[in-house]
Amino acid sequence: MLPLEGIKVVDLTRVLSGPYCTMILADFGAEVIKVEMPKTGDDSRAYGPYVNGESAYYMSINRNKKSITVDTKNPEGIALVKQLIEKADVVVENFKPGTMEKLGMGYEDLKKINPELIYAACSGFGHTGPYSKRPAYDAVVQAMGGIMSITGPGEGQYTRVGASIGDITAGLFSAIGVMMALYHKEKTGKGQKVDVAMLDCQVAILENAIARYCVNGEIPQPRGNRHASITPFEDFTCKDGVKVMVAIGNNGLWKKFCTAAGHEELIEDERFVANPLRTKNYDQLKPIMDEIFLSKTSDEWYESLVAANVPVTYVNTVDKVVSNEQVLARDMIVEANHEGVGPFKMANTPIKMSETKGGYREAAPLLGENTDDILKNYLQLSDEEIEAVKAKGIL
Repeated sequence: MLPLEGIKVVDLTRVLSGPYCTMILADFGAEVIKVEMPKTGDDSRAYGPYVNGESAYYMSINRNKKSITVDTKNPEGIALVKQLIEKADVVVENFKPGTMEKLGMGYEDLKKINPELIYAACSGFGHTGPYSKRPAYDAVVQAMGGIMSITGPGEGQYTRVGASIGDITAGLFSAIGVMMALYHKEKTGKGQKVDVAMLDCQVAILENAIARYCVNGEIPQPRGNRHASITPFEDFTCKDGVKVMVAIGNNGLWKKFCTAAGHEELIEDERFVANPLRTKNYDQLKPIMDEIFLSKTSDEWYESLVAANVPVTYVNTVDKVVSNEQVLARDMIVEANHEGVGPFKMANTPIKMSETKGGYREAAPLLGENTDDILKNYLQLSDEEIEAVKAKGIL
């Protein structure tokens, strides 16, 4: 039995942050009913690449869900969705604040028909504050939230993080919020609203950047691939021109590295005997490290440092990631197969539990694939009633 089996979720989300949240819930057993607009569905269904006409982007973040199409611009369509929510434990939405209220489905509206409901709202700036009603996308919150200002090759050279970390962290925190609310409900019987802002999530993960500013008044800047507080902690070019990433996070690892590199003299060098000194004297240590790494090929360094138990890796491109032996051993790449779509690979859940294995079970649904079943099983509509609703263009 999966930990969230029996939990019913009405998913009103689209694109990334909301669907990522509900995918996590679905991966661990929640029954997620994804409500989509007829004909078009979730915006991400129009994002490539495609597998036999279906978006792999959409399929990679909507597995284990069911899809029902309902026109939520139609009052009768909204009435149908409300009937689903009456029977749900959780509703998740990622509209701009105020949108759900205009539809008559804000938290205050919905808790009247389902007092125990957990209402999770994932938005750009949250449901309070002066920016609340502004639209937001990943790039906007990365820039506003500071992470972009500490990412890049050097001072003033700001770079967006390659993955949509603004959306994904919001999806992660939303899922955590839902599960905490479910636990609270189990103890008290009370539902509540979970309000997660993409901007807040970016601030929450800035960790030592905020600490450095608040303690020292230092405004952090991009430092390329090096760490601001740990040295050496960056990539180095080897004899064959290939880079390896090395992370020497404590003095014990420094000694192991120096020994494996054949430069034991550096262990007692007063400039480098402790991490604060290595960081302070970075400009003196960097050329020494560069010269050391140019003495061997990347394979030679990789093998010798792995043997010495020093954290090291090649800088893997995605093709190397999806074939990496550790990634595969952890069942992190799975092949989905949907009738009419065919096989395609995607990342699996990173949460590994000893008793309740979550992750991929079913491929993402085709648009409206489960509409009839949901109306019959949840709302007890007859075939004739379903056909009558369809005739109105609501489904």
